[in-house]
Amino acid sequence: MRVACVGDNVVDIYPSRRLVFPGGNAVNVAVAARRAGAHAAYLGAIGTDRAASIVFDAVVDEDVDVSHLRVVAGPNAYCTIEVVDGERIFGAADIGVSRFSLDDDDLKYLAGFDLIHTGDNSMCEDRLAEMAAVAPLSYDFGERPPDYWRPLAPLVRVACLSAGPLSREQAEQLARDVADVGPELVLVTEAARGAMVLAGGAVYRAEAVVTPVDTLGAGDSLIGCFLAGITSGVKPADALRAATEAAAATCLHIGAFGHVTSYAADGPSDSQDHHWPTTFDRHGHPDRPLGVRASSPGGSGP
Repeated sequence: MRVACVGDNVVDIYPSRRLVFPGGNAVNVAVAARRAGAHAAYLGAIGTDRAASIVFDAVVDEDVDVSHLRVVAGPNAYCTIEVVDGERIFGAADIGVSRFSLDDDDLKYLAGFDLIHTGDNSMCEDRLAEMAAVAPLSYDFGERPPDYWRPLAPLVRVACLSAGPLSREQAEQLARDVADVGPELVLVTEAARGAMVLAGGAVYRAEAVVTPVDTLGAGDSLIGCFLAGITSGVKPADALRAATEAAAATCLHIGAFGHVTSYAADGPSDSQDHHWPTTFDRHGHPDRPLGVRASSPGGSGP
């Protein structure tokens, strides 16, 4: 079972706690898949600052394959986080150097995997057809509307969506609407209700009973564990149960998957090349910021 995760990475910064964690959907899913027993790889672009080192050191420590990771001169992507009653809130963010282009060598490499995962924060929509041509795709559509997922879903084997604000019935209808345009499996997170998967026209659900400390990364843990399960031949319903347990466990700690760095009020405690924010701006989160798409050969780390 080999899962490659392509796209975004960030450092998640908690200004009120003065803590920094590695994160990003593609990174989080890769780590979750590896912890669930899959051979997992991360292909993306990191910068050359302290934030990049935090991401790089964490994925290497988690035994994620980074042989096709790009290192691009400049700042790493970041996002600020606040937690209110256990629920994560996204604040000011910047994509740094994380927007990148796949090349022919990347596609040859990806052809060796059982499944490729990417998502709506990875800025790879224009290369989705090329990825789908070399291996089955998993795609995290988050809470994107139909005009976003409808043209992309026919390329996808596993569609992942978030339906926390929706009713149980609305979440199931969403899954069926997405399945109608192509995906074989539709995985839907339903916040406190747990999660569901639509497979072969049948709906399977798994409940999660947990009082969250921090929900950041829970959905990514669910996706990574689920993908590890189905690529190893586990039935979707059984993979869902294991994945929901993994997601619940993620809710019980701060950060997506650990590897914390602390910093002082006037900057990081262990570096002088990056000044972390000390206040949280919940209105400063961009949806899809524009930026230059980086193209760089793989590197061994910042």
